[in-house]
Amino acid sequence: MPPLIRRLRLLFHALRYGARLIWLAAPEHHKLHWIVTLARRVHASPGARASVHRALPNLGPLASAFAESLARRPELATGTLHDAIDAVSHFETPLPPDEVEHAIAAALGRPVSTLFASIDLTPARNGFAEQTHVARLAEPINGHRDIALKLVRAKQVEEIADEAALLRWVARWLEKLSKPARRLRLRALADAFTQEILRRFDLRAEAANLSQSAHHFDGDKRLAIPAVIWELSTDRTLAMQHIESLPALDLSGLSARGVKLVPLAEHIVEVVTEQAFEHGFFHATLDARRVRVSIEPDTLGRIVLADFAVMSSLSTQEREFFVHGATALFDRDYGRLAHLHHDAGHVSADTRPEKLEAELRTRAEAQFVPQSHERYAGALFHHLLFAVHPFGGDVPPRLAAAQRAFGQAEMLANALHPGVDSWKIARSVLVALARRERDHRGWVRHIAQELPHLAHLAPRIPRLAAYYLQQQHHATPVRQQTQLVSDVLLEYRRTRTLLWACTICGGLLGAIAVLLAF
Repeated sequence: MPPLIRRLRLLFHALRYGARLIWLAAPEHHKLHWIVTLARRVHASPGARASVHRALPNLGPLASAFAESLARRPELATGTLHDAIDAVSHFETPLPPDEVEHAIAAALGRPVSTLFASIDLTPARNGFAEQTHVARLAEPINGHRDIALKLVRAKQVEEIADEAALLRWVARWLEKLSKPARRLRLRALADAFTQEILRRFDLRAEAANLSQSAHHFDGDKRLAIPAVIWELSTDRTLAMQHIESLPALDLSGLSARGVKLVPLAEHIVEVVTEQAFEHGFFHATLDARRVRVSIEPDTLGRIVLADFAVMSSLSTQEREFFVHGATALFDRDYGRLAHLHHDAGHVSADTRPEKLEAELRTRAEAQFVPQSHERYAGALFHHLLFAVHPFGGDVPPRLAAAQRAFGQAEMLANALHPGVDSWKIARSVLVALARRERDHRGWVRHIAQELPHLAHLAPRIPRLAAYYLQQQHHATPVRQQTQLVSDVLLEYRRTRTLLWACTICGGLLGAIAVLLAF
């Protein structure tokens, strides 16, 4: 839709529904008289005029405070946005069967009858601008015959994109006309909103997210992640392996099929913790609606994660901060956690560590009063991240999103089994991750990360040493220069010997592994 027509349409609907609201509020047989009388009384009443004059100036600060909170903590807008979309998704009307068949054929470029032996044109799940159908392939692909086909309603997505473009246009004009709007960077917020809502309908990205998550948990007996059928995945369709499952909160159905709820609740907490803080790639909108449980014989009781539209990631530094910060908080080592916040740049350099330590202690100590199985690790992690706010500090929004995802997983686990000790589970997983960072596995990983840089630096060492000696020629006695050269040569020989020893040991270990394999 052209931008000018879109803006005129917005104005038309604003006037239309505003007038309609007043018209519906009027009595049935005296509408015009009631509207005229209302306008006259509002105009004549000093109290009404004073109330309006008091209310209007307050609307600006209220909106300003709301926008400032979103600017400081955009993860709140993200969560609210996706929660609102999920809340209204069941009101959406799916495409009728004939349009479904036509849309699938247009997306895949082949008639439906040549691809599928059967397909249910009534959606198994209906969401916001998308719907999922169960089908059986005419010929198996990669060993899979039963698939779930997600289809986006292209026309509705285009309308959403039009409305998002209109929102960006309004934000641009507000920034031109209003200094507070420029200070709040409304255009940036509108752009972030647009990207966030449109990525829900990027099915190629969702297929990639699904494939990467399956790689992270390959061989894990706690999860059943559907395989992507890439041959049938396009911009408008996502084909994946179909796994018979039930919602995680269908307790009676799961119990009737022999699913054990206690290990299931524990696995949910473990998986979400590992997903965020070990792999750094997690569901940004995880809740009970996105968690299902397999009821197929081969994967009975496994967690089925199939909705990968909205994912987030943590950097290595963010994961390391959370893992080591959480273990310090579990051990009540508030001083160490305060220094971790300083090192990560979450507070200004002039913030006194002892004050931040006192704030952390004040917030967190109350969480240790109940028994372990009655504690909530999500509440403790909230203090881990947001104790810096009184000092003008802030943490990356992605860390806040990870903490929110963990809190939702913890609530789901407690709904499955109220006695689950999520505190103990989270602590054991995070302590194991922290220990892995400090032992030989962490050293090997860090060395592997530095080797590419060393490969470029090592050939330059003799030239750098020669340059250094030339610069120090006039300032250093000859005896010291000779000693420095001999020290450099000695370190060079030691390094070469160490590299050869590592090569020989690696070869021997590889040969032994091959022999043992036979």
